[in-house]
Amino acid sequence: MFLWGTATAAYQIEGAVGEDGRGVSIWDAFAHEPGRVRDGHTGDVACDHYHRWREDVALMADLGVNAYRFSIAWPRVQPHGTGEVNEKGLDFYDRLVDSLLEAGIQPVPTLFHWDLPQPLQDRGGWMNRDVAEIFAGYAAVAGARLADRVPLWITLNEPFVHMAYGYAMGVHAPGQALLTGALPAAHHQLLGHGLAVRALRAAGAREVALTNNCTPVWPASPQEPDLRAAQAYDILHNRLFLDPVLIGEYPDLSAYTPALDFLRDGDLDVICTPLDALGINYYNPTRIAAPTADGLPFSDAGITGHPTTAFGWPVVPDGLRELLTELKARYGAALPPVHITENGCSQPDLVTGRGTIEDAERIAFLDSHIGAMRQAMREGVDVRGYFVWSLLDNFEWAEGYHQRFGLVHVDFATQRRTPKASYRWLKGFLASEH
Repeated sequence: MFLWGTATAAYQIEGAVGEDGRGVSIWDAFAHEPGRVRDGHTGDVACDHYHRWREDVALMADLGVNAYRFSIAWPRVQPHGTGEVNEKGLDFYDRLVDSLLEAGIQPVPTLFHWDLPQPLQDRGGWMNRDVAEIFAGYAAVAGARLADRVPLWITLNEPFVHMAYGYAMGVHAPGQALLTGALPAAHHQLLGHGLAVRALRAAGAREVALTNNCTPVWPASPQEPDLRAAQAYDILHNRLFLDPVLIGEYPDLSAYTPALDFLRDGDLDVICTPLDALGINYYNPTRIAAPTADGLPFSDAGITGHPTTAFGWPVVPDGLRELLTELKARYGAALPPVHITENGCSQPDLVTGRGTIEDAERIAFLDSHIGAMRQAMREGVDVRGYFVWSLLDNFEWAEGYHQRFGLVHVDFATQRRTPKASYRWLKGFLASEH
């Protein structure tokens, strides 16, 4: 069965950050630091999904999706990151999973979507190797409660983005700016992933995946400096997080570090524990030029000649086909079945005088990207799912509530949900697929 779904993340929608024993996450701390998030927005309330989840499940049932990708908030399950388990937190996800199944929607939980418990950050976060083992313990807890009803699990969401934005550049939680010194955070996330795969399987999980944000990398010119820079960027963004998982070795990281001091004997055996699926989040290609003076072996050259989203991201549907076919060519038989675990766009989404949201640009975006995915499938890529980001307008990390990705408009003052034209379009599309 092909999975047609939509996706969310805990900190972006749940709210209720101080209720029922939930602990503090790094995003709670980061968002409350002045200047970190646009206009001082926080996820304290977000979409209030913690209280309104029944309404949101009903929206998905009406939409006609057969799968829902959400994330489990680690600090809601283990407030201190380890040790004591918060039963009320697990109960919330228990109820959500049961409600989804009753509606004919397959739950697809992600264990880590960037909301590390703050007590673990106080111990160094993902720069601390111990967190990998601790993450596996959390995976075991979640698996023990839910694996009997959840067929497909995702360990990590976008470890590249979490490392790059959270530890290298400091624009996301935990706000560290270590540049290439952040590479241990990549390795420890991958080690945690491998350990979590084993813990989930021991708990009875049938299928386990890893999701990464991947991008086709375009050199700014055919000149050798730009080609070298593009190769270096491809290694950092794509291969650093796929080569160890799929083929058990790191790519050449000499452009970033003289030695893999974080790597220990046996680590790669754990990291390349076989996967049942690979999640790919796709938004746009990246155009890369020779480095400037900031110390990195590449520079972002930007992409012109394409429409852009409200975020300023270029809209290149064929980039999804290009990415998928490149992954198949690169990894061959080592590439497991693929799920597009995020694809969507931010648009202005103005409410009309009639109270409707006529988001024609989002409809065109989804239609063209689904077409590109299907072309990749015709070219031999084994794709088994497509999840729209996102079900709801939500807290968009450092942008706060200024970027709207949802199929459903949320008035954050009243929490009123209003399906957009794209929701109605997708509902019709899914009805024609069944």
